[in-house]
Amino acid sequence: MFSDELKAFRRLGFRHFLLQILNFASVIASGLMLWKGLGLILNTESPIVVVLSGSMEPAFYRGDLLFLTNPPGQRYHTGDITVYKIPGAEIPIVHRVMETRDVFIPLDNSTENRIINNRLAKLKLPPGEHQLMLTKGDNNHVDDIDLYQGLEWLDRRHIVGKVRGFLPYIGYVTIAMNDFPQLKYALLGGLGLLAVIQRE
Repeated sequence: MFSDELKAFRRLGFRHFLLQILNFASVIASGLMLWKGLGLILNTESPIVVVLSGSMEPAFYRGDLLFLTNPPGQRYHTGDITVYKIPGAEIPIVHRVMETRDVFIPLDNSTENRIINNRLAKLKLPPGEHQLMLTKGDNNHVDDIDLYQGLEWLDRRHIVGKVRGFLPYIGYVTIAMNDFPQLKYALLGGLGLLAVIQRE
């Protein structure tokens, strides 16, 4: 089956093999640069995410591909669908903002300010104005406080982005590769092999 390709590969030699590996590496590097560039333009660490659970049904279903932005000066409002990530948690969560609250952390250390700071101590907010958010999945019965790992509110730094668009079910490829790692390695190995033995 691959005998013709192997003969052609032997005929072309080691230089061709190195050239193909460099071509494959440049394709991978271009993809990573595109991903990082998109993240910089949209101000988010992850401009595209896949919905992994049914907590946002019927708005989004498992396997939907979401497109995110996170403009630095934009405020979040009740009803916005956000993706957030708590420090120490691996997987970002897609849920709707149920409530927002503005707090101001002053520089001085008066008694009233110490009370405010004690309530928000786990957030470790620097002095200044902050928008806090409480979220909930559309298909969940309770809010997300239990998911916040001891926090009462989300701060802006926990937000990965706001959902701007989606493609239904496209993300099932990613879910399949995470659920079956052998599939991921077989796909990457097959692509690498094709890149190496390709004649052009």
